Amino acid sequence: MAGISAKTSQLRAVRVWLLAVAALIALMVLVGGATRLTESGLSIVEWKPVTGTLPPLTEAQWTQAFEGYKAIPQYRELNAGMTLDEFKTIFWWEWSHRLLGRFIGVAYLLPFLYFLWRGTVSGELGRRLWFIFGLGALQGAVGWWMVASGLTQRVEVSQYRLATHLVLALLIFAAIVWTLRRLTERPPLIAPVRLKITSAVLLILTFVQLYFGALVAGLRAGKVFNTWPEIDGSLIPSADRLWFETPWWRNLFDNALTVQFEHRMTAYLLFALAILHAVDAVRSRAGGGVIAGAWWLVAAITLQATLGILTLLHQVPIDLALTHQAVAIVVLTLAVLQAERFAARRTERDQPNLVPAGQPG
Repeated sequence: MAGISAKTSQLRAVRVWLLAVAALIALMVLVGGATRLTESGLSIVEWKPVTGTLPPLTEAQWTQAFEGYKAIPQYRELNAGMTLDEFKTIFWWEWSHRLLGRFIGVAYLLPFLYFLWRGTVSGELGRRLWFIFGLGALQGAVGWWMVASGLTQRVEVSQYRLATHLVLALLIFAAIVWTLRRLTERPPLIAPVRLKITSAVLLILTFVQLYFGALVAGLRAGKVFNTWPEIDGSLIPSADRLWFETPWWRNLFDNALTVQFEHRMTAYLLFALAILHAVDAVRSRAGGGVIAGAWWLVAAITLQATLGILTLLHQVPIDLALTHQAVAIVVLTLAVLQAERFAARRTERDQPNLVPAGQPG
């Protein structure tokens, strides 16, 4: 298990715990997506990690919370005239998102401390779990850093911070999925090195695409250029439209046309590479579930691309947008599983039982 040490009798409990936390993080990402799509993310203008667990319970508390929202630019410029009942609707989305984040923190930390106390986790597994805990603590700070960007001068949060917040959440999710897989003892795999390389590139590209998708969301770039396969009247927009910002690199993050175009191009690249990887796996007669994993990844990317196109053509309806985000999590999961299949491992007895090409592992 590549240096992972855990008591066999309690391994199942560790797996169930990590699986539950991963599922909660996936749910958290979807609730965060709904919070963004309903323009609810700035409805709570303060960060109270402990006392903020309780929502307003009296009319006076609701009025106080609403007055806080009225003081920020989003209310003045976009939602002036909003009623208290309308405010409550967006408040509940953001409050639920934050409450779920707190719950995930407790659901991770308490069992982790218990397993440490019992000596169930140690060595590399313990280090990985501490690292994941550190990422989770950082994510809470990044979440408030993101919200704070929309409280003073902007009417929405910074797309840079939104993308950082999303990618960090999915990095934590991916780390947990990877760790879960490492807890399953399997013999090493024999396969061409190029399959290992392409699986790693697919995983990296998936994260790049997730980042670009978050930029699209942050810039509301899915609500413009709502045609496919053409964008801005052609397959490739004119250079003066793609690169009018100075310095040029700002277009990659701030220009809605450029951001949507790079999101499309990365999707095409991801799809093409996934096909090549799957065909190569078949031709190489790779074992250990590599062929099935490759084709499942192709299927998920195909579905995700289709949903992305439909979401664009219909100008980002909430149901399609959330489904698109959910399938993105599926694509990431499959990409992690595929890359992990090629990761170096050894059995507890350090006996390298190799899986020959063409033989299931």
